[in-house]
Amino acid sequence: MKLRWLMTLGERTRPDAPTYAECPPPGQARAAALVDDCGQLFPILRNWGRQFGHDVTGWAAQVEVDDLEHLPRHMADDWGPELRLDTVPGGYVVVSDYRDHEAPAANTLQHQAQRPALDAATGAHP
Repeated sequence: MKLRWLMTLGERTRPDAPTYAECPPPGQARAAALVDDCGQLFPILRNWGRQFGHDVTGWAAQVEVDDLEHLPRHMADDWGPELRLDTVPGGYVVVSDYRDHEAPAANTLQHQAQRPALDAATGAHP
């Protein structure tokens, strides 16, 4: 099985909070898409905007599935998207990354700052 991107259409159901968007799992969303590359999500999101309204939100995650028709049951039960994609005026898309990223160790940056410059060490001048 190949790793792909699955995106569902979020629902903006709170007029008092215009950026709020529910995150429906696959099978319950008004629209869903399965693509091979993350970049393919953007034109789909724009099409959803034309079809369902100007400002839309997509929730996406990398999954190992072959097609939308045969999604494993656990995928709907444990739907936890990694990316939020919001269309904004001007045709732009804002991407929010919800994946857990390990922060670099604090001392890594200190070691880099304390390292002498290569130019100074070799005697090279600009």
